[in-house]
Amino acid sequence: MRAALFLPILLGLAAPAIAAPDAAQWLDAMAKAERTQDFQGTFVYERDGDFSTYQIWHRAGNGAVHDRVLKLDGVASERVQTDGRLTCMTGSPVSGGGKVSSSAVATLDPLKLMSWYQLRVAGASRVAGRDAVVVTMVPRDRDRYAFEMHLDAHTGLLLKSLLIDAKGRLLERLQYTQLQPGAPAPADLKATLNCKPVLHASSGSAPGNALAWQAKWVPAGFELAQTAQRKSSASNADVTSLLYADGLAHFSVFLEPLNGASARDTRVQLGPTAAVSRRLKSSDGEMMITVVGEIPLGTAERIALSIQRQDIHVLR
Repeated sequence: MRAALFLPILLGLAAPAIAAPDAAQWLDAMAKAERTQDFQGTFVYERDGDFSTYQIWHRAGNGAVHDRVLKLDGVASERVQTDGRLTCMTGSPVSGGGKVSSSAVATLDPLKLMSWYQLRVAGASRVAGRDAVVVTMVPRDRDRYAFEMHLDAHTGLLLKSLLIDAKGRLLERLQYTQLQPGAPAPADLKATLNCKPVLHASSGSAPGNALAWQAKWVPAGFELAQTAQRKSSASNADVTSLLYADGLAHFSVFLEPLNGASARDTRVQLGPTAAVSRRLKSSDGEMMITVVGEIPLGTAERIALSIQRQDIHVLR
């Protein structure tokens, strides 16, 4: 499926595709369906060759979207969220859980996305026994990944999503095996006693110490969408986070004072997620700068290298 539907477009060898406005209309329909339609279903999530199965209950209405997700295999996991923001999850209480999906970070704007991605209707498919329309989003630069989305032909709901790198390699898959439109039972949306409240960090304007720090370079189209501050679990120092989004993809920059602690520069790619950390020295002392997001590793490195303040000196 991936080779047949996506690679020819990525390589520029496909037959002429349906015009971009039609793809934009499908993306509009998907965003509207997420906000207005109720459903429940089961989906498979694949990353780094590992598969997990989840059950989801989704209710939209009264100006809010509620989701409850249960992991059905391996270590038990439960997440409940409202408008993409975690309210509880299994395990110990989590500080600064923040928003968990790109759709929650920014309103999907197909016309804006067309500046950074080539939008096309690539054909038709069938997922979870339902007819689907395939929409592809191929980046216009090397600083983002490509998306292939299979949308329910009748409801617009997302049935399958693929995240693909510039070489056509599959990085991440989300695919429904069963989807049933209609309102879930109230009991199905209720969290179990094992679901612990998420303690969210303060957000809004950038905290004072972060105002002097900024990314001198981010990929075109990425804008600062959210700032927050929390306490480090390791040092109790204030950690500032800056969330950047282009309306589809997103990454975060974390700034943490080291306060004499030892730390090493690192760079790692786990599936679609890149994480780059580097130490910097400034008048406030040593800082650890970390960039994490579903962006190429080289892009994350360039962003990390661009984080500066007026009096900064790189630690050698």
